[in-house]
Amino acid sequence: MRKSAAAVGSSVFMALAPGTVAGLVPWWLTRWQAGHWWLPLRVPGGVALTMGAVVLVHAFARFVAEGLGTPAPVARTEHLVVGGLYRYVRNPMYVAVVTVIAGQGLLLARPVLLAYALLAGTAMWAFARWYEEPALLRTFGAEYERYRQAVPGWRPRSRPWRN
Repeated sequence: MRKSAAAVGSSVFMALAPGTVAGLVPWWLTRWQAGHWWLPLRVPGGVALTMGAVVLVHAFARFVAEGLGTPAPVARTEHLVVGGLYRYVRNPMYVAVVTVIAGQGLLLARPVLLAYALLAGTAMWAFARWYEEPALLRTFGAEYERYRQAVPGWRPRSRPWRN
Protein backbone atom coordinates (compact mmCIF):
# COMPACT_ATOMS: atom_id res chain seq x y z
CA MET A 1 0.00 0.00 0.00
CA ARG A 2 1.28 3.48 -0.78
CA LYS A 3 1.89 5.85 2.12
CA SER A 4 -0.77 8.27 0.90
CA ALA A 5 -3.41 5.53 0.86
CA ALA A 6 -2.21 4.28 4.26
CA ALA A 7 -2.46 7.83 5.65
CA VAL A 8 -6.02 8.28 4.39
CA GLY A 9 -7.07 4.83 5.61
CA SER A 10 -5.48 5.34 9.02
CA SER A 11 -7.09 8.75 9.40
CA VAL A 12 -10.53 7.37 8.58
CA PHE A 13 -10.04 4.43 10.95
CA MET A 14 -8.81 6.75 13.72
CA ALA A 15 -11.91 8.91 13.36
CA LEU A 16 -14.19 5.87 13.38
CA ALA A 17 -12.68 3.58 16.02
CA PRO A 18 -10.92 5.69 18.68
CA GLY A 19 -13.14 8.61 17.73
CA THR A 20 -16.18 6.60 18.71
CA VAL A 21 -14.70 4.84 21.75
CA ALA A 22 -12.89 7.86 23.23
CA GLY A 23 -15.03 10.66 21.81
CA LEU A 24 -18.60 9.81 20.89
CA VAL A 25 -19.35 7.36 23.72
CA PRO A 26 -17.91 9.62 26.48
CA TRP A 27 -19.94 12.50 25.04
CA TRP A 28 -23.05 10.31 24.98
CA LEU A 29 -22.44 9.32 28.62
CA THR A 30 -21.77 12.85 29.90
CA ARG A 31 -22.72 15.43 27.23
CA TRP A 32 -19.39 16.93 28.41
CA GLN A 33 -21.13 18.16 31.55
CA ALA A 34 -18.56 18.54 34.31
CA GLY A 35 -19.18 17.43 37.85
CA HIS A 36 -17.72 19.04 40.96
CA TRP A 37 -14.38 17.65 42.06
CA TRP A 38 -11.39 19.09 43.73
CA LEU A 39 -9.18 20.90 41.18
CA PRO A 40 -6.06 18.77 41.86
CA LEU A 41 -7.94 15.76 40.42
CA ARG A 42 -8.82 17.65 37.25
CA VAL A 43 -5.26 18.69 36.41
CA PRO A 44 -3.97 15.10 36.08
CA GLY A 45 -7.05 14.37 34.00
CA GLY A 46 -6.11 17.09 31.53
CA VAL A 47 -2.53 15.84 31.43
CA ALA A 48 -3.67 12.23 30.84
CA LEU A 49 -6.10 13.31 28.14
CA THR A 50 -3.41 15.30 26.33
CA MET A 51 -0.72 12.63 26.65
CA GLY A 52 -3.11 9.90 25.52
CA ALA A 53 -4.07 11.91 22.45
CA VAL A 54 -0.41 12.52 21.53
CA VAL A 55 0.43 8.82 21.93
CA LEU A 56 -2.59 7.85 19.83
CA VAL A 57 -1.61 10.12 16.93
CA HIS A 58 2.01 8.90 17.10
CA ALA A 59 0.94 5.25 17.11
CA PHE A 60 -1.30 5.75 14.07
CA ALA A 61 1.52 7.55 12.26
CA ARG A 62 3.81 4.54 12.82
CA PHE A 63 1.35 2.34 10.94
CA VAL A 64 1.62 4.63 7.95
CA ALA A 65 5.37 5.29 8.03
CA GLU A 66 6.64 1.88 9.11
CA GLY A 67 3.88 -0.59 8.39
CA LEU A 68 2.63 0.81 5.07
CA GLY A 69 -0.92 0.10 6.11
CA THR A 70 -3.55 0.85 8.71
CA PRO A 71 -4.55 -0.57 12.10
CA ALA A 72 -7.86 -1.63 10.55
CA PRO A 73 -8.14 -5.38 10.00
CA VAL A 74 -9.42 -4.75 6.45
CA ALA A 75 -6.26 -2.86 5.41
CA ARG A 76 -3.44 -4.51 7.33
CA THR A 77 0.15 -3.38 7.31
CA GLU A 78 2.74 -4.90 5.02
CA HIS A 79 5.35 -4.89 7.80
CA LEU A 80 5.14 -5.58 11.52
CA VAL A 81 5.16 -2.23 13.34
CA VAL A 82 7.81 -2.38 16.08
CA GLY A 83 9.36 1.13 16.05
CA GLY A 84 8.63 4.29 17.99
CA LEU A 85 6.43 3.72 21.01
CA TYR A 86 5.94 0.10 19.91
CA ARG A 87 9.49 -0.51 21.19
CA TYR A 88 8.11 0.05 24.71
CA VAL A 89 4.63 -1.51 24.62
CA ARG A 90 2.81 -3.68 22.07
CA ASN A 91 -0.53 -1.91 22.39
CA PRO A 92 0.11 1.83 22.66
CA MET A 93 -3.13 2.67 20.86
CA TYR A 94 -5.26 0.79 23.34
CA VAL A 95 -3.31 2.17 26.30
CA ALA A 96 -3.73 5.68 24.84
CA VAL A 97 -7.49 5.31 24.32
CA VAL A 98 -8.01 4.08 27.89
CA THR A 99 -5.82 6.94 29.14
CA VAL A 100 -7.87 9.48 27.16
CA ILE A 101 -11.13 8.15 28.60
CA ALA A 102 -9.78 8.05 32.16
CA GLY A 103 -8.39 11.55 31.67
CA GLN A 104 -11.83 12.75 30.60
CA GLY A 105 -13.31 11.10 33.68
CA LEU A 106 -10.94 13.00 35.97
CA LEU A 107 -11.12 16.26 34.04
CA LEU A 108 -14.92 16.27 33.96
CA ALA A 109 -15.28 14.74 37.43
CA ARG A 110 -17.44 11.96 36.01
CA PRO A 111 -16.97 8.52 37.63
CA VAL A 112 -19.07 6.95 34.85
CA LEU A 113 -16.15 7.60 32.49
CA LEU A 114 -13.70 5.91 34.85
CA ALA A 115 -15.95 2.84 34.88
CA TYR A 116 -16.26 3.05 31.10
CA ALA A 117 -12.45 3.24 30.78
CA LEU A 118 -12.19 0.00 32.73
CA LEU A 119 -14.85 -1.67 30.60
CA ALA A 120 -13.30 -0.43 27.33
CA GLY A 121 -9.84 -1.53 28.46
CA THR A 122 -11.12 -5.00 29.26
CA ALA A 123 -12.77 -5.27 25.84
CA MET A 124 -9.57 -4.11 24.13
CA TRP A 125 -7.50 -6.61 26.10
CA ALA A 126 -9.84 -9.43 25.05
CA PHE A 127 -9.77 -8.34 21.40
CA ALA A 128 -5.98 -8.10 21.38
CA ARG A 129 -5.54 -11.42 23.17
CA TRP A 130 -7.99 -13.55 21.22
CA TYR A 131 -8.03 -11.90 17.79
CA GLU A 132 -5.04 -9.66 17.13
CA GLU A 133 -2.26 -11.75 18.64
CA PRO A 134 -3.23 -14.95 16.79
CA ALA A 135 -3.69 -12.97 13.55
CA LEU A 136 -0.27 -11.32 13.91
CA LEU A 137 1.33 -14.68 14.67
CA ARG A 138 -0.21 -16.18 11.52
CA THR A 139 0.88 -13.19 9.41
CA PHE A 140 4.35 -12.46 10.76
CA GLY A 141 5.29 -15.76 12.44
CA ALA A 142 8.60 -15.89 14.29
CA GLU A 143 9.15 -12.14 13.88
CA TYR A 144 6.01 -11.41 15.88
CA GLU A 145 6.73 -14.15 18.42
CA ARG A 146 10.18 -12.63 19.18
CA TYR A 147 8.57 -9.21 19.53
CA ARG A 148 5.76 -10.53 21.74
CA GLN A 149 8.26 -12.25 24.04
CA ALA A 150 10.36 -9.08 24.39
CA VAL A 151 7.78 -6.29 24.63
CA PRO A 152 4.93 -6.26 27.16
CA GLY A 153 1.42 -5.77 25.86
CA TRP A 154 0.08 -3.26 28.38
CA ARG A 155 2.77 -2.04 30.77
CA PRO A 156 5.56 -0.17 28.97
CA ARG A 157 9.16 -1.29 29.27
CA SER A 158 11.55 1.14 30.90
CA ARG A 159 14.01 0.85 28.01
CA PRO A 160 13.25 0.50 24.31
CA TRP A 161 13.41 -2.94 22.74
CA ARG A 162 16.08 -3.35 20.09
CA ASN A 163 15.24 -5.83 17.37
